[in-house]
Amino acid sequence: AREFEVSVRTILRDIDELSAAGVPVYAERGRGGGFKLREGFATRLNGLLGDEAQALPLLGLPGAASELGLGGASQRLRLKLQSALPGESAALAGRLQARLHVDPLDWYQGGEPAAHLPALAQAVLECRRVELDYLSWKGERHWKAEPLGLVLKGGSWYAVAKAGARVMTLKVSNIQSLSVTEEAFERPVDFELAGWWQASMQRFERELRPETALLRVTAEGRRRLAEKGSYAAQAVAAAVAEKPAGPHRWARVRVPIERLQQAARLVMSLAPEAQAL
Repeated sequence: AREFEVSVRTILRDIDELSAAGVPVYAERGRGGGFKLREGFATRLNGLLGDEAQALPLLGLPGAASELGLGGASQRLRLKLQSALPGESAALAGRLQARLHVDPLDWYQGGEPAAHLPALAQAVLECRRVELDYLSWKGERHWKAEPLGLVLKGGSWYAVAKAGARVMTLKVSNIQSLSVTEEAFERPVDFELAGWWQASMQRFERELRPETALLRVTAEGRRRLAEKGSYAAQAVAAAVAEKPAGPHRWARVRVPIERLQQAARLVMSLAPEAQAL
């Protein structure tokens, strides 16, 4: 612990992770005891196994790696990378790992169950067609699709899949049944997952709130309005202040809305800090 400038508890946790990763480390009790490696043990630190390579993009997301069935591979990968670092860099990486934790979920939210996620991930990697039953607000549908990628957003997994000429987004937790076929497909050479997802989200947000409400809002009202979501926060950031400012610092805000009734509820929830113009 002194050598690596960490706590004893961190060392004990590292020992547990070494054991979970398959390294034969064991404890000897009593005077002069401690932790030892099995005699003659050697690990291959100059290469990655197949599942370890798959876990590389998820190195900082252990929860997501576990959901994809790559939890053990992610642990082994982290061990290999840390072992390959020179002394001071390895110590720095260990300290950062012990002091930085990423939790992608909002408050009072848990990750949604996605029972078919590991099989779907394998189909994405192997370019295998899938057949699935999917439950949406329109009812249950049967699809034969080509899975092009997976996206983790706000604690929920989404599959981007091609069915015929259409590329669509499916929420993995809404998949009722799934089977991976032996049929292979060719992934479109011009398809780029991150770019497609960004464009899809922008299109969805435009279609979700096609209208605009012009509001007159106080400083307190703008603070409360910004808490309604990113769309409202962006509108508040672009607000135009009235002059002279006055004690309530009124400003005009253009807010994208779904429909008139939704805008009325929004203004009423901010009263008396907002007026509809």
